[in-house]
Amino acid sequence: MPIQFAIDHRDTTTRARVGRVSTPHGTFDTPAFMPVGTQAAIKGLLPWQVEGIGAQIMLANTYHLLLRPGPELVEQMGGLQQWMNWRRPVLTDSGGFQVFSLADINKIGEDGVTFRSHLNGQLIELTPERSMQVQHGLGADIIMAFDDCPPAVQQPGEVLTNDPLAARRHAVAPADYLDRVKLANERTLRWLDRCVQTHKASGCDARQGLFGIVQGGIDLDQRTWCAERVTQFDLPGYAIGGVAVGEGSALIREVVEHTAPLLPEHKPRYLMGVGYERDIIAAVRAGVDMFDCVLPTRNGRNANAFTRAGQVRLRNAKFKDDPRPLEEGCDCPACAGSFRVSSSEFRVGEGATDGRGASPLTRNSKPETRNHFSRSYLRHLFQAGEMLGPILVSLHNLRHFQRLMLDIRQAIRQNDWSLIARAWPHALESRP
Repeated sequence: MPIQFAIDHRDTTTRARVGRVSTPHGTFDTPAFMPVGTQAAIKGLLPWQVEGIGAQIMLANTYHLLLRPGPELVEQMGGLQQWMNWRRPVLTDSGGFQVFSLADINKIGEDGVTFRSHLNGQLIELTPERSMQVQHGLGADIIMAFDDCPPAVQQPGEVLTNDPLAARRHAVAPADYLDRVKLANERTLRWLDRCVQTHKASGCDARQGLFGIVQGGIDLDQRTWCAERVTQFDLPGYAIGGVAVGEGSALIREVVEHTAPLLPEHKPRYLMGVGYERDIIAAVRAGVDMFDCVLPTRNGRNANAFTRAGQVRLRNAKFKDDPRPLEEGCDCPACAGSFRVSSSEFRVGEGATDGRGASPLTRNSKPETRNHFSRSYLRHLFQAGEMLGPILVSLHNLRHFQRLMLDIRQAIRQNDWSLIARAWPHALESRP
């Protein structure tokens, strides 16, 4: 298989483990947090800046890249890594979640989904076979099977829209929920079989690892049913999908703690789209190895900074004359004034890391450390509409999550979760 997973250490008190995933474009340490580059770019950031804050793998979105510029062009330009100047591993999702949650769906059936492009109104059909073909053209190291992600169940007091398309994309009434979940599970299995056959027939299985996805919503019996059948396919990894569509933290934890042990011990486990610190920590303890979420950069672009003490909402007037950095002791460019995030050093054109997952970035042999950017200045940048504000806070937020993963890996190696409780007390209560 093109994807290899080695477990270096298992925690003695939980299901958590530290490992490393090897891909054709290099390795990444687990548990890992993947920044999301929806359209083959992490908004506002250069690839070596993202690498410089410690990211070892990133995610790109099949749905958006199918619509623009199309996989044929990306393949012609040498694949995602070559095209976007990112030399590390890439994972692409299947496009299924975006179709069900964002697109103006025209038809959904056994063959796949037909929807209209939000760019030009063109009618597009996305099937398991087409999803595989698109991801083959994009050339990611890890690709995801096309699945049916059921919507969340209607919450008490929630009013559902009468628009059948919107209702299909969003919550469903409790009376209809289980039937929708069962349909999604059965369809996910049939589509997975088609994905596997298409992947093998293409010959791309020698250089791209296909992960299957377990659905089932919040029904634990359906999670078990789906996990048992998905894992009958011998794949290099497996994912838990459909747990970031409106559930609260307690439900996410219940589903993940139930589902993760059902997945093979010797394969990487990926929890899709979950990004709050509390949810990540709980999932790692349940045995999950990989995470992705748009939260760090989306919040960064909206003047919200993650810190160990909670979010700093920079538009608040109280930060107008605040001289402090976003977070004391943070080594990100916004807080430390440089890309030197450890004692080791990174030069453009080289691939040095600190051995724990950080990739410090500097163009000089001895990087010049400047003063931090104050909360006052950062607030000014957002108030003035200057793009530097979103750039700096996005870098800070991405580094925040890489620092969390570094500390999680250390806690697992030392069999001591009190390290997280001491260093990240707010993270255990951080999900709104």
